[in-house]
Amino acid sequence: MEATVTITAKDKFLALVEQHEKLPHVVGARKVLSQLDMPNTRMEDWRYTRTGKIGTEDWKMATSKTNPDISSFLIPGLEAKHLVIVDGQYREDLSELKNLVGISIETTTLVNDEQHQYQHFFEALGAALITTRIQVDIAPHVEIKDKLHIIHVTTEHQVLSQPYITIDAGKSSKAHFVESFVSIGEHHAFTNRTLRIQVAENASFTLDKIQSETDAHYLMNEDRIHVAGDGRFTINTLTIDGGWVRNNLHISFGGQNAEANLHGIYLPRKKQHIDNHTLVDHRVPHCNSNELYKGLLNDHATGVFNGKVYVQPNAQKTNAFQSNANILLSDDAQMNTKPELEIYADDVKCSHGTTTGQLDEDALFYLKARGLGEESARRLLTSAFINDVLDKVENDNIRNYVVSQLITRELLIA
Repeated sequence: MEATVTITAKDKFLALVEQHEKLPHVVGARKVLSQLDMPNTRMEDWRYTRTGKIGTEDWKMATSKTNPDISSFLIPGLEAKHLVIVDGQYREDLSELKNLVGISIETTTLVNDEQHQYQHFFEALGAALITTRIQVDIAPHVEIKDKLHIIHVTTEHQVLSQPYITIDAGKSSKAHFVESFVSIGEHHAFTNRTLRIQVAENASFTLDKIQSETDAHYLMNEDRIHVAGDGRFTINTLTIDGGWVRNNLHISFGGQNAEANLHGIYLPRKKQHIDNHTLVDHRVPHCNSNELYKGLLNDHATGVFNGKVYVQPNAQKTNAFQSNANILLSDDAQMNTKPELEIYADDVKCSHGTTTGQLDEDALFYLKARGLGEESARRLLTSAFINDVLDKVENDNIRNYVVSQLITRELLIA
């Protein structure tokens, strides 16, 4: 009697890495990958986020060079250069990077970060099999006038995209980037993007991240940011659409008087699942972090927010504030939220809070009594609920673009 051989999800990914052994990779990542288990609900950080469906697919690298029309993904009125990645591959022919001042961009295969400790299988996978490696350097003492818009486009069925992007913001520089995730067609696809940012002393860096994928798409973002003394980092994570989305955001401070601002909205519907895991590591004194995430969940959607703030023993005079609020728009929507503070210093100001509830029935009744229909009244209240997060998006063109996307999807009122 022949023994039955079971091919696991991990086996599939390891075979894919072996098949493409000549692609760029971080030194040591492939060895670590083989030692890690696939994320599962028995792991605390993955307790509410299932990954089983990702493992059932037969993922592949892009097999053709499609030429998608990216015009609908550009932000009207925004003065920006754009860098386009299609199915995980950098596309110079679709990008517009001419006359960039103060920024150098290069694609490279050289990645060496042997000391990095990988927290989970997908993080190691993104380093073990890189589909595109991009290095962005911002010159010291330069304020970048044009925004840089990084556009990730997926077009192929069952394609695995694993861009690996590193950004070094030079001393006393100032820059504002935008990153979009979009798909053409309802293809099953998996984007596992790694982003590493170094914000140097007295530099200021802002990232507006717009996630607008399809129900068939799996999106994993691994963001690791280090902010030096007097540096300032701001990120706005705007999750409009996507079947399965996981955002891992890890921020650490390397010098005094640094600041990080983390803002996010997520609006899952149908059977979508959105998971935001944040970690802010206060290692040094006199640093500030501000965190505000809000969610609107409808139909059978599920959401997760897990926000951790560590205040190390040496990090006196820390100010760390964290807030997560959610509205369930249906009886079947579910939200799992877990704000956490670990404080090992005694001279700090820290707070965290979370709320999950339904729309205010009194406010709904009031609006309907003034002549609004049920649906219009609900959308007006949801608009008011997330407006304080949308207002964190400083650029009018970017904010208006996001609002228009929400209106088009009938998530907000015009």
